[in-house]
Amino acid sequence: MSVPSSTPPRRGNIGRIVAASLVGTTIEWYDFFLYGSAAALVFNKLFFPSSDPLVGTLLAFLTYAVGFAARPLGGIVFGHYGDKIGRKKLLVFSLLLMGGATFAMGLLPTHATIGVGAPILLTVLRLVQGFALGGEWGGAILIVSEHGGDKRRGFWASWPQAGAPGGNLLATGVLALLAAVQSDEAFLAWGWRIPFLLSGVLVVIGLWIRISVEESPVFLEAQRKAADEAARAAGATKGAVVEVKEAAPVVQVFRKSWREVLVAIGTRFGENVSYYILTAFVLVYVTVHLELPKSDALNAVLIGSAVHFVTIPLWGALSDRLGRRPVTQIGAIGMVGWAFAFFALLDTESFPVIAVAVTVGLLFHGAMYGPQAAFISEMFDTKVRYSGASMGSQLASIIGGALAPLIAVELLKDYDSSVPVSIYLSAAALVTVVTVWIAKETRGRDLSKDGLVGSVPAPAVNGGADPAKGSPASRTGSDAKDSARLGG
Repeated sequence: MSVPSSTPPRRGNIGRIVAASLVGTTIEWYDFFLYGSAAALVFNKLFFPSSDPLVGTLLAFLTYAVGFAARPLGGIVFGHYGDKIGRKKLLVFSLLLMGGATFAMGLLPTHATIGVGAPILLTVLRLVQGFALGGEWGGAILIVSEHGGDKRRGFWASWPQAGAPGGNLLATGVLALLAAVQSDEAFLAWGWRIPFLLSGVLVVIGLWIRISVEESPVFLEAQRKAADEAARAAGATKGAVVEVKEAAPVVQVFRKSWREVLVAIGTRFGENVSYYILTAFVLVYVTVHLELPKSDALNAVLIGSAVHFVTIPLWGALSDRLGRRPVTQIGAIGMVGWAFAFFALLDTESFPVIAVAVTVGLLFHGAMYGPQAAFISEMFDTKVRYSGASMGSQLASIIGGALAPLIAVELLKDYDSSVPVSIYLSAAALVTVVTVWIAKETRGRDLSKDGLVGSVPAPAVNGGADPAKGSPASRTGSDAKDSARLGG
């Protein structure tokens, strides 16, 4: 018998779901971020050799961006089947796909060996990585959100979010360790391959844990209700097998929930741009522009990622008390100002100061990122939740994260100054400020019901209105659905 989301799951059950999702997302983000770090430090030399270091880096980041371009396609395909057959099967497949592509990268010949074929093969594997990650994020946050109950969803759903800094921490840590024990020559010759081949071992561990995950009770309940409704409509007895013909989930998303998709894009835009500037572009800025040792940049990101990993669930928990919007605004507004302080601190060329710059920046990012899983999950109804959450987040990744390192490198190359990069970062964060200010609060939504029925507005936003006493969030039917949408 399936359990509605309004029934609090057993602590051991949600703990196992969270652990499986966190481990899986950490491994997948490890694979994805490993490429970004390697693009800044290795691929520009081995796959895109050029007399100008920034030009080689720009070409390497172009293939980095290609991975983002494949993410919406992954979101569409995984979202479609995830909304049709369930979340669990797709999560297992995404982990296999991502791990296989990353392992293959560790076996690739370089430009010196096969010429132009090397960057072509690298780009193809990067496309596979992006496709896999496009389906991973939506499934991982949904299976936790739909298990975790309404009151603490922000906390539970933020743990898969912590997989991003966890994966970056793991990737950067392995690279930093190799950089510390190897000469630059040995690292370029063969050492860089080790982190990629390690992915094969990590995937086996991740699969062993992820296979134990139970399917979402909210999804199973929605399937049962849909089958019962179809049976009644066909004049059949309850429980009969009836073919249900509906438009594809992605079509339903763009037909009925396009406002929510836009809100998800705007919510993620500043977060996405800031993350890749703080963790990927910073490697280029410190090593190429400031000409400091790569260990300084790697260790700064390592320290920042450790703090980031710990604090993301705290931001998620805070959003359960204050609401998704106020906590996200703390991070977005903070990033608007920190964009200028960040590069000023990097320019001191002092490692402790650089580490502080990255860490504080990631704290602001965490305030945007922690509540995001619950916030975006709560925007969509069950039948289209995987597709809607995936499409909104992955479209944002193209215009945000994919282009951020490219734009930042080009601005630095053209102006030889960090000021244009700071303006770009600040403007991106401002987009999120405006979007979240316009958006509706979703805290406390019952995911088993369509629309924002049963949601609890945050006191900081709506004056602490009690939905049980006739607040807008307690409305049912079309009014509730309208209130879930931008400008409703």
